[in-house]
Formats: sequence, structure tokens, C-alpha cells
Amino acid sequence: MAKKKVAAIVKIQIPAGKATPAPPVGTALGPHGIAIMDFVKAYNAATEAQVGTVVPVEITVFEDRTFTFVLKTPPTPVLIREKAGIPKASSTPGSQTIATISEADVEDIAKIKMPDLNANDLEAAKQQVRGTARSMGIKVG
Repeated sequence: MAKKKVAAIVKIQIPAGKATPAPPVGTALGPHGIAIMDFVKAYNAATEAQVGTVVPVEITVFEDRTFTFVLKTPPTPVLIREKAGIPKASSTPGSQTIATISEADVEDIAKIKMPDLNANDLEAAKQQVRGTARSMGIKVG
């Protein structure tokens, strides 16, 4: 079988299990001519266990208007906010600390994010998570 030619790769962040044909899904996929409802149903079925978190997805659209998609791990700030129990990050992260997370929380987040990070080992992944937390006004310790 001949390989299909890739027409586009689309990346979107959508709440797990709650995708709809409305924006941002419709506006991202509409120009590529794929069946949006087919994607929405497949995405919601694949993410129904993670409802409540944002799950990025990378959709590969082929020239014959078929598609495949790969689920990524939730964004680091979403996981950090979840662990800290806060709705949003600090508006002045350099001068205002709004929450604290433990080293164990940092390690948990690093283990979850490891497949999508460009880190060589767990310690490097933990450093990336610590940096993200610091930029959000969240103290680690």
C-alpha cells in the first residue's frame, strides 16, 4: 500500500471528553475538509477517562481528507494548578507567591510529562517543572 501524503498537521488544546464542532475544533479543522464530527467523536471517546483536564492533540490530515491523531500529555501549567489547587497563576509572578507545591508533586508532574519533554532524565524534567512553577508564582518546597 502506498503511503498517504500529509496535507497538514494541526495542534489544538481541548478539554478532555468535551470537544464540540464549535471553535476551536471547527475553525482549526474546517479548512482542511475533514469530517469534524468524526474527529470529535473519536477524541471524546479517547479522552473520556481524563475529563476535567486539557489534553492537547496533534492531528495529521492526509490529502484524501482522512486523519489520525495523537494525544499528548496535559500542559505543565494545568498540572501545576491542579496540584496547587488554584484556578489561575499569579498575575505578578516575580513579586507575588500564590501557592506552594511539594517536591513529590514536582516529581509526579515530571513523570506524567516525561514522554513529551525534551529532557534526558527525570531530574532534568523536574527542573523544567520547577521553572514553570516559578514563572507562575508558585513556590516549590
